[in-house]
Amino acid sequence: MKSSEELRNNLRAINRKSYPAYKSLAGSYSFGKYVLNIEHVQGDPFAAPSRLSVRVEHAIAAFPKNDYLTKENKTALEDYLIRRFHKQADKFCFQAKGSGKSGIITVSRCGQEILERTACEITGKEIIVRFEVGFPANGRTINAMELEKILFDFIPVCVEQSLYYEKTPKQELEKTIHLAEDQRYIREEMKRQNIVAFVADGSILPRESGVSDRPLKDGIPFQSPETMAVTLELPHKGTLRGMGIKKGITLIVGGGYHGKSTLLKALERGVYNHITGDGREYVITDETALKLRAEDGRKITNTDISLFINHLPNGKDTKSFSTLDASGSTSQAANIIEGIEAGSRLLLIDEDTSATNFMVRDELMQKIVAREKEPITPFLERARDLYEKADISTILVVGSCGSYFYIADHILQMDSYQAIDITDETKKFLKDTVSPVINAPEFHLPADKREIDLSGSVQKRKTYRGDGYVEERLKIKRMGKTAFSIGKDNLDLRYVEQLIDEEQTQALAYLLRYAKEHYGDRRSDIKEIVKALDNMIKTKGLAGICDKGNAVSGLAVPRVQEIFACFNRY
Repeated sequence: MKSSEELRNNLRAINRKSYPAYKSLAGSYSFGKYVLNIEHVQGDPFAAPSRLSVRVEHAIAAFPKNDYLTKENKTALEDYLIRRFHKQADKFCFQAKGSGKSGIITVSRCGQEILERTACEITGKEIIVRFEVGFPANGRTINAMELEKILFDFIPVCVEQSLYYEKTPKQELEKTIHLAEDQRYIREEMKRQNIVAFVADGSILPRESGVSDRPLKDGIPFQSPETMAVTLELPHKGTLRGMGIKKGITLIVGGGYHGKSTLLKALERGVYNHITGDGREYVITDETALKLRAEDGRKITNTDISLFINHLPNGKDTKSFSTLDASGSTSQAANIIEGIEAGSRLLLIDEDTSATNFMVRDELMQKIVAREKEPITPFLERARDLYEKADISTILVVGSCGSYFYIADHILQMDSYQAIDITDETKKFLKDTVSPVINAPEFHLPADKREIDLSGSVQKRKTYRGDGYVEERLKIKRMGKTAFSIGKDNLDLRYVEQLIDEEQTQALAYLLRYAKEHYGDRRSDIKEIVKALDNMIKTKGLAGICDKGNAVSGLAVPRVQEIFACFNRY
């Protein structure tokens, strides 16, 4: 390892040279209390910024060990440190001048949810923060004096103000760790009480706007109906009352604009923990919950959709169904089956984004078109069996399909953002009505094994480098949160609605590339592939799928459900 003074001397030696001379700076440098690593140097000032990291040993950072002893605490502390580092780095971004991306200093921008990210990693030995810096240049001529300001003036302040316990607001940090421990307690208690979702009294569910995920100012606080109220004794917050949604089939009903979809959206995001002040800190949903919808035009590969679709007039096999352009009903059937394969114990569905003919067939339609002439078995006729025979619960928003009242265990009406339990009065009313047909024959779960082909077009590409060809990994390009390309293939994830951060999308691209490289030479069982990838993430982190096992900044861990969703759409 070199000293910081050697770095300073090297900078001055290459000043005003051609931009590629920056490459000589790659390496590790001791700055006394921390180590600076220059891991990758950009090719020119207009290219993606250079990748750097800082490492601070625990003995120097001095954060209490209990703050990162459990996985939940560690992830919460990592998230907290990223936010503090980002706040400092933002002050210095573009303060060093030059061409192109000169002077940019970026670290992951965290949202309202707490995610495990490569931007900060707490190991048994140290704290690592990964970030990017645009090395300054005038045109394509090195401006080393401006980079010296970044490395010797700006970065030390970022480290000093964010990665040392002595500089940390103690109450703020304690609040962060205590919230993580309370959230973990709620998740454990939910399993003991057979609850699939919990919404604390006082939660603010509406968001600021369609493009802002911050809580709505003056939003109406949530209040649990007395009949569904659960009181928990949390380790730190103490007594917390809220609505506990039990296993089974739960309907959310009510007039338009009264908060049905807002509640479902909060439950959808409740698979992740939220930061203090979000309003949904104590909205907790079974971590396997899957939001489902119709997805016209999506690709389906070798999926057994026969639980919902059978006896197609063209004789096509629905036990191993494939298409490049699925209809709304077919795509929703495949989404449910794939969710079951991914281990989801709770399905979240909104009637507004579902295929009508997949959700229900009314009584008149059943009389005119006989069952044997209709290939689709609607979800109405399968939801009860999914719960009773497969222990898969459903929370469903309905606005026009009253037939679901007959199969519901709990019925919740949203009225001006207030929740009212109308289960008993609805059941009394139904006693004097004729129930529609809600039972379908031949219930079965999909086979345990489903093979997919990840070969695609090309596994790796060969590039000529002067003295011969070298093999390179497929190029990845992320297109926001909803899509990415790998090689020449594009993948559309816009309807994977619990994919909440573009760094998760980037991680999915890396995971797919890794799987193509290691499993693309043969047909493989998708469950085995995803299980292997999940185990790698748990043991090695996302570094295991990066080049030479070296983690890069800008990746966030997706859930198993989103890994399945990505691979299924490839």
